[in-house]
Amino acid sequence: MTDLSQALTVLAHRFPDATETHAALAAFESRFAANALVLDKWFSIQATIPGEGALERVMRLMQNPHFTASNPNRVRALIGTFAFANPTGFNRPDGKAYHFFAEEILAIDKRNPQLAARLLTALRSWRLLEPVRADQAREALMTIERAPSLSSDVADIVERILKG
Repeated sequence: MTDLSQALTVLAHRFPDATETHAALAAFESRFAANALVLDKWFSIQATIPGEGALERVMRLMQNPHFTASNPNRVRALIGTFAFANPTGFNRPDGKAYHFFAEEILAIDKRNPQLAARLLTALRSWRLLEPVRADQAREALMTIERAPSLSSDVADIVERILKG
């Protein structure tokens, strides 16, 4: 399985839109549908595919029948991997990924404040971004900070990130 997932990663990263890639991803999903840990890997592979289409891919994967927002491991595998391990997809100049991420953090916070707080640390180095991206990231952080009924876990992290 390790060799198979590595080969799939290379294929997906090098040729994300190829028919062969889509077929390989579908075959992997079908073959390992009953194995939650391997499916988490399948989500992670796709969350790290670089480029402009990354956010749309993650949003599409959230609609997949195997994605369960109440499963912390699945959320980490998809949303966490996207935020922490896909710099070209997550740090889009238009800021859409940051705003998507802020919305997800707020939704996750209602179910699992510790998970939301941990994922939020993906934005801790926002000040190192170039000005356009930094402004977009800051705006997303401010959206989280202003949210009503914020858990103490997320409130603490967002405050530290903004004041940092």
